[in-house]
Amino acid sequence: MSETAVKTDAAAYVPTAKDFCLKNNTKELAIDTNFAAQSFWKEAFIRFVRKKSAMVGLILIALIVVLAAVGPKMNAYSYSAQNIAQKNFAPRVPGLEQFGILDGSETILTTSGSKKVNSYREKKLDNVYYWFGSDNFGRDLWTRTWSGARVSLMIAIAAAVIDMLIGMSYGLISGYFGGKVDIIMQRILEISNGIPRLVIVTLLLLILKPGMLTIIFALMLTEWIGMSRIARAEMLKLKEQEFVLASRTLGAGPFFIIFKEILPNIIGPIITQVMFSIPTAIFTEAFLSFVGLGIPVPECSLGSLISDGFNSFTTHSFQILPPITVMALLMLSFNLVGDGLREALDPKLKEM
Repeated sequence: MSETAVKTDAAAYVPTAKDFCLKNNTKELAIDTNFAAQSFWKEAFIRFVRKKSAMVGLILIALIVVLAAVGPKMNAYSYSAQNIAQKNFAPRVPGLEQFGILDGSETILTTSGSKKVNSYREKKLDNVYYWFGSDNFGRDLWTRTWSGARVSLMIAIAAAVIDMLIGMSYGLISGYFGGKVDIIMQRILEISNGIPRLVIVTLLLLILKPGMLTIIFALMLTEWIGMSRIARAEMLKLKEQEFVLASRTLGAGPFFIIFKEILPNIIGPIITQVMFSIPTAIFTEAFLSFVGLGIPVPECSLGSLISDGFNSFTTHSFQILPPITVMALLMLSFNLVGDGLREALDPKLKEM
């Protein structure tokens, strides 16, 4: 073809709208399964779901939350109703009793040996069932266990809110301003951390009555310290980065930079620390209730139920098993979820 013919064809060509359409190559970018085009949070969610232990912990937490919400309403008993004529009854579950499992029988140790008794049959109570048994005052342990789990979950929520509102804000502000502000705030933190938590709670009892408010107030005074240190360390690492300098140059204020620029970049370690602080708060509540400084009677918590079961452990060991099992599963589940979030939100652990 001659040069004249090529020029003639080019001059006759008229461009159309299709020649200026953007190429939709989303599918081509997503072909590589190792480096697919996806957001950080989507990638973190996928890594979290693939962590089997984290999913087990999440399922256990959801199960405990559901049972804490509906468990006390699943039978006709209340957490405070007493029936002395039916005290210390062993667990008895409809259906399972036909197979000799959880049929209300228990083995009691005596001075002459051991004997197997069934209080339901001795008192001819064929239509009475205590799924977790009854305590020394004839109260249903199923209802009291899940009522106590509610208290532990409320403590968990309170610990998370305290960490996010007090600990995170305190650490971010201290690390961002630095200088004398940082020195003064860190000395206050060291003083708060130097006072034992049990001493603080004991002093609070002189002012406040034992109960949920006292425990939350004690957590408010000491529980946020670990979070503040992590938030301060992350702030010291990021506050000299280029994006912070750009925001400061454009006239952004300190609090805008702290909570709008830096906080989204450290949300991963913050969430992880919150999840790890929840088991500590649950254990603190259980310990305080165990020593008599927690939830007052007739209300109950897992700690107070463990304390009551401990007093009857040698004679009626079944009473301590439900609350201690629920608390152990709850603490283990939050630790598993926290470990899964740490690996999912930390890019350095992505290839491990």
